[in-house]
Amino acid sequence: MKTAPIVPARVDFSDAEVAQAPDYGDVYHARAGAFAQARHVFLGGNQLPARWQGRTRFVVLETGFGLGNNFLATWAAWREDAQRCERLVFISIEKHPLTREDLARAHARSPAPELAAQLLAAWPPLTPNLHSLSFEQGRVRLLLALGDAREWLRELVAEVDAIYLDGFAPARNPEIWDPWLLKSLGRLAATGCTAATWSVARPVRDGLSSAGFAVEKAPGFAAKGQMSVARYTPRHAVQRPPGRQPLAAQAREALVIGAGLAGAACAHALAREGVAVTVLEAHAQSASEGSGNPGGLFHGTFHASDGLHARFNRAAALATQRLLAELPALPWLQAGLLRLESKLDHEAMRALLQGQGLPPDYLQALGAADAATRSGLPLQSPAWFYPGGGALPPRAYVQAMLQAAQARLLTQRPVAALRACGAGWQALDGEGRILAQAPALVLAGGQAGLPLLQGLMPDLPLMSLRGQLSHLSQASPLPHLPVAGAGYALADGQGGLWCGATVQADDTDPELRDSDQDSNLSQWAELAGLPQPPRAPLAGRVGWRLVTPDRLPLVGGLPAPEQTGRQDLLRGLKRLPGLVLCTALGSRGISWAALAGQVAAAQLCGSPVPLEAELLDAIDPARFALRRVRKAH
Repeated sequence: MKTAPIVPARVDFSDAEVAQAPDYGDVYHARAGAFAQARHVFLGGNQLPARWQGRTRFVVLETGFGLGNNFLATWAAWREDAQRCERLVFISIEKHPLTREDLARAHARSPAPELAAQLLAAWPPLTPNLHSLSFEQGRVRLLLALGDAREWLRELVAEVDAIYLDGFAPARNPEIWDPWLLKSLGRLAATGCTAATWSVARPVRDGLSSAGFAVEKAPGFAAKGQMSVARYTPRHAVQRPPGRQPLAAQAREALVIGAGLAGAACAHALAREGVAVTVLEAHAQSASEGSGNPGGLFHGTFHASDGLHARFNRAAALATQRLLAELPALPWLQAGLLRLESKLDHEAMRALLQGQGLPPDYLQALGAADAATRSGLPLQSPAWFYPGGGALPPRAYVQAMLQAAQARLLTQRPVAALRACGAGWQALDGEGRILAQAPALVLAGGQAGLPLLQGLMPDLPLMSLRGQLSHLSQASPLPHLPVAGAGYALADGQGGLWCGATVQADDTDPELRDSDQDSNLSQWAELAGLPQPPRAPLAGRVGWRLVTPDRLPLVGGLPAPEQTGRQDLLRGLKRLPGLVLCTALGSRGISWAALAGQVAAAQLCGSPVPLEAELLDAIDPARFALRRVRKAH
């Protein structure tokens, strides 16, 4: 997917009745009222709320978010409907989103002030991502795709029940009514999908017809005499690719193996989908393996090319930031993070950042003096500042997610084997006895779950990396916020410091080593600009991280033994029913867990995936097997 800098909308608020877009010479909604228009054209044209009543989930796709009035009006109608669907997912694409300040102005006199305030509070940094905003304890979700609609309609992984075709007039913004764009809607339409728009332009109706919709004219709103309504009636039934089929669409119970960051995040995301979760943990408490470090960092990354890793890390960091805002406040949550830059000077950093168009509420380029002031350390180099990043204690994060999920946690339950059965999956102990079973299974055991993973897919190229973290009970100076570069350091909140960490492959030694501590302290001195490393007694923690060769996680279903049809694409591979992986989070467990859990839950349940298709393929567990097949040919 091509990413381009997000250019915020220019909005003219000089007319008190209706906001205008000077770049398009058009208004954002009819003068008779945005909510009234939304109710007549989009809700009424899609026969809502009647069509969502009694449903588990209902999905709306909108081609232009604009000021957000259609979303707010739909949310308000959902709230008011006693027979509403259990969950409403609203996907909306916007090339030129409003800034937070303009969004506040746009809704200063909103007919739904409480909902508008919640939208404003959740408004994301304007980055080219699929932002998943959660409301009503997860029962209403806004997937906001920022960027070009033609790009996003290729990348969305969803089945939609209703389509709101909105945007500036076809004569003023023809690309949003492009025939290819309209035709591509058929790929996303579920059985019985409807569409509605205020436009009756012939190219619009023809485009819908070419996508498989039967189009009719209906009475329009206010000054518009007519509008278009449509229902999806393709000549031939369209099948979702095997690799995009829900793995356990009807499951109301799920079993999660592993109570670390990945398992807790999956439990939380599944609970938001209405699934009751049981978590099996081999140890006496949660977060006892790789997730048991006393503190850890979370942040995005930045690369000039904005490639797969940068985009995935940005999406994951933003998802973590959003989830932390929903959970009860965690102890020792340090907001903001500095990542030192060793190759570029400050001006070059600023130029790169300007070229990417990333907003300051996601990333800032700081000179050495500003970085030193912000960190409280004698830094000599410039740094990248991530306002939404930070540090936290992983165990507290895990416990908060499990509690919010109301998960049933069963400790001291080591799982020796997994077995598929007619009712789903069973977890067995070393004697072959059933520990638990459920229609859906998440394997999220990290390093501890490696034997189970190898039993299911033995050819996965995984590595186990040993890491030693060092602790100084007293340290001076102390960083005001987490600092990373060649290693990382963070204050422990009690006058001390954690720093590290070493990386050793194929090393099973569980003991703390003086040589590793010396390496960590030397790294800390270099990171902070200290004249020499401090001296301290040997103290810290040893842990292991499960990683892949491409340093991306494993999230998704496993290929089924029998395969038919196209096998040269990941989405063409049929998957084992009821099973999803969420593992190999490496050293980025805090940063990746929230997004990985949401993706895994969406794949199990069949809800819209909060990640574009290209990035979904990048973390697919089958990617390595497919690469081997391609290389062999």
